[in-house]
Amino acid sequence: MLKAFHEESALGKIYDRRLIARLWPYLRPHKRLLGFALAGVLVTAATSLVRPLVMLHAIDKGVLAGDPAVLMRSGLVLLGVVVFEQVLNYVQVYTTQVLGARATSDLRRDIFAFLHQLRIGFFDRQPVGRLVTRVTNDVDAILELFASGALSAAGDLLRLLGIVVLMVMLDWQLSLITFAATPLVLLLMVAVRGRMREAFREIRAKTARMNATMNEQVAGMGVVQAYRREDRAAEEFDSINRAYRDANIASIKFESMQDAAIEMLTAVCLASIVVAFGYHRVSFGTVVAFNAYVVQFFEPISMLAMRFTLLQSAMAGAERIFGLLDGTDPAERDAPPKPAEPTGDRELALELDRVTFAYKPGVPVLRDVSFAAKRGEKLALVGPTGAGKSTVTQLLLRLYEVESGTVRVNGDDVAGLARAELRRRFAVVPQDVYLFPGTVCSNIAAGETPDRERVRQALERLGALDLFERRPQGIDCPVNEHGANFSAGERQLIAFARALYRDAPILILDEATANIDSDTEARIQRALEELMRDRTAVVIAHRLSTIRRADRIVVFHKGRVVEQGNHAELLELGGLYAKLHELQFARRAPNAAE
Repeated sequence: MLKAFHEESALGKIYDRRLIARLWPYLRPHKRLLGFALAGVLVTAATSLVRPLVMLHAIDKGVLAGDPAVLMRSGLVLLGVVVFEQVLNYVQVYTTQVLGARATSDLRRDIFAFLHQLRIGFFDRQPVGRLVTRVTNDVDAILELFASGALSAAGDLLRLLGIVVLMVMLDWQLSLITFAATPLVLLLMVAVRGRMREAFREIRAKTARMNATMNEQVAGMGVVQAYRREDRAAEEFDSINRAYRDANIASIKFESMQDAAIEMLTAVCLASIVVAFGYHRVSFGTVVAFNAYVVQFFEPISMLAMRFTLLQSAMAGAERIFGLLDGTDPAERDAPPKPAEPTGDRELALELDRVTFAYKPGVPVLRDVSFAAKRGEKLALVGPTGAGKSTVTQLLLRLYEVESGTVRVNGDDVAGLARAELRRRFAVVPQDVYLFPGTVCSNIAAGETPDRERVRQALERLGALDLFERRPQGIDCPVNEHGANFSAGERQLIAFARALYRDAPILILDEATANIDSDTEARIQRALEELMRDRTAVVIAHRLSTIRRADRIVVFHKGRVVEQGNHAELLELGGLYAKLHELQFARRAPNAAE
């Protein structure tokens, strides 16, 4: 099961032309740069053909003829050709690299934006490492194709054509020996093509699995060490690492076969030239020039084989990327709003009307749930773990779509509201606070342009401004990954300040004080009361002491609403809430006595 979750499934046949056609839109906006880069590649390739001819002239007309003037002129011409070629090569390499960087930056941006359009349920089922691989490794493979593969292949083909013409002009018989070896190289390339594609697919699959495993192990390092799972974790990672190594070795084997065959055929051709010179069929200058062209002849073939390797890697990456973009079930995507007239009471801040919802088909988490909260009302959701309380808040924010029933906010069906419009109406304080890399100030602003005065006011209303100002950089104090340089209480205070800063009409507190010690909780209690004044508040808490003063309490059990009322009414009812209250305070009594 774990392997199936991490491993990429085998892909069917994909036509390269179709994938390249899909990549073309990312090059189209940079057509001028593409044209300039292509021209640079072609001119550089043509210039490289001149050097052997200059050497032939220098040897036959200068060295062998004993003419220093010819030798001097030939040397200057050769120097000029080399300098010109290298300057062109620099411009060409720089241009193609910039082109590749811009095109893949656009592709990476589209993938990132696409992921933000998906519903939360998609991420519940996808390993993080697999998605990271799509945005990083797979796009990098396409970058290599754009920057070093496609355009350079055009230059290689031009060089190959030019070399063929010049070799025939120098000595057509020696040329035939060289050309006779070419079909063997082509047959080898065709033979390994399919296997190289499969090898690169395997590398991508193993990379995704390794990324996912690393992410899980690092995220759960505390648990790994606490339960002494280091050896078991090392064994699991070693197994994945070996599979990744073997996939790489398989691809290296096929590349090595190509390179070795090309080198061997080059040596055979050079030996033939030496034999021909021994029979005095050609001049020494012709031998040197022809030797250079033979090496150059197999060089573009070898480079084309390497470009082919890049193409294989890029196609494997493109398969994964477009498999994600095209293969994602439309039901996974965040549906656009459906224009509709308000169907509910405008005086109700929020309402669930006969809502049923399941994370997995056939396993409902909420069953026919109905309740509402008036504007300004303080509503508490109570129940055992797994009763469906937090799911309600996710449906209010439309992170998931209901199976049946209607969720309304201010009388509007949330299905008819744009995500941005809906979520502007809420401020959420979760139990597990996520802090982004940046500063305390930017984290409190949470996506908006930070207003330092508003940030300070939010912290001051919480009575927490002094806590953060005593740090060396105050509210500009850097936040490390996941806020590791702040205590749990400080992270929670930042989350409260976010809610104050946002100033939304509806506040959701999901176990917001669960990780805060009693001193910190007392410190922010007054600020919370001020925050909730004139706002609708939805409070989820296991500690019943935090919800006693709620205007109304909704009690959940096994996904259903079983009781509603205020604290006193529910105690008098003697139902589930009364039992939970009795159990919780009965547990606290012995602790208090101690």
